[in-house]
Amino acid sequence: HVQLVESGGGPVQAGGSLRLTCQASGYIRHMGWFREAPGKEREGVAQIDTGVITHYAESVKGRFTISRDIPKNFLSLQMNNLKPDDTAMYFCAGRDWGTVGSWSDFNFWGQGTQVTVS
Repeated sequence: HVQLVESGGGPVQAGGSLRLTCQASGYIRHMGWFREAPGKEREGVAQIDTGVITHYAESVKGRFTISRDIPKNFLSLQMNNLKPDDTAMYFCAGRDWGTVGSWSDFNFWGQGTQVTVS
C-alpha cells in the first residue's frame, strides 16, 4: 500500500504563490491533486500520467502547474495568482489505472494540506 505525504500549504495573500509537494512511498502510475473546500465536494485540480500528459480543472488552467519526478516518487503543484476561491484542503492522490482526464479511480490518498487565500 503506497503512502502519500503532502506539504507546502499555508496562508497566502490573493495574487500570491504556493508550491505543494507530495512524497509517495512507492511508484504510482497516475498522480494528481484534489481539493475540498468547506461545504463543497472534493474536486479534481490537476493530474499527470507517467510522462508529460497533464490535465487541469478549468478553474486553475494557466495558474497551476503539476509536475512529477518519477524516480523519486515526487509530485508537486505550483500555484500562482492564487484567489480566495482556491482556499481548500488539498490532497495528493494516485491510481494505477484510468485515463488522464478522468477524475475517478484514484485510490491512494494523502492526509491533505490546508491552503488559505485571503
